[in-house]
Amino acid sequence: MREVTTKDRITAAATYLLTEHGADGVSMRKVAAAVGITPMAIYQYFPDRETLLNAVADAAFTKLVRRWESAERPVAADEQMREMLADHVDFALAQPRIYAYMFVERRDQARTFPADFEARKSPTLNLVADAITLGIEQRLFRPELDLWETALLFAALLHGLLQLHHGARIGMPDAAFRSLCLRLGERIIDEIRL
Repeated sequence: MREVTTKDRITAAATYLLTEHGADGVSMRKVAAAVGITPMAIYQYFPDRETLLNAVADAAFTKLVRRWESAERPVAADEQMREMLADHVDFALAQPRIYAYMFVERRDQARTFPADFEARKSPTLNLVADAITLGIEQRLFRPELDLWETALLFAALLHGLLQLHHGARIGMPDAAFRSLCLRLGERIIDEIRL
């Protein structure tokens, strides 16, 4: 088992603060206090707050993708897309502040459409694109689909709904909201069917 380093402890403290208070609640001073080091000591590992927060976001992206890839998944592409949708909604409902930092808030290192996505720099959207490609190969989805625009459409629906829900613009409990997301996601899946 790997030894927990100071850098690991700093990242864990920043993750906790981000989870509990959002990005505005993460400062080098607060992270240092949580770890038991001086604020200046953090700069040996992270040159600035943005780099630290991006490390937290990257770790969350990696964890999300590993969780998806490690689980046994259905063979059919449309079923994969349904499961990805449900997993993503569940993650966003359970970790709303980390979700917001990863997918909604401005970040210098955030990936942008179309170049970063077409270069496969988005670990989560790659999964959607791969499912769409598989669906075309399985003759479930229309072959003329623009891969990245279709993946973006799927993600945009989900992120838009989650922003509305987190902003209290959708007036329903989490379970009903989750069902709404799955129903609307199903409409997109139906739209791309062969």
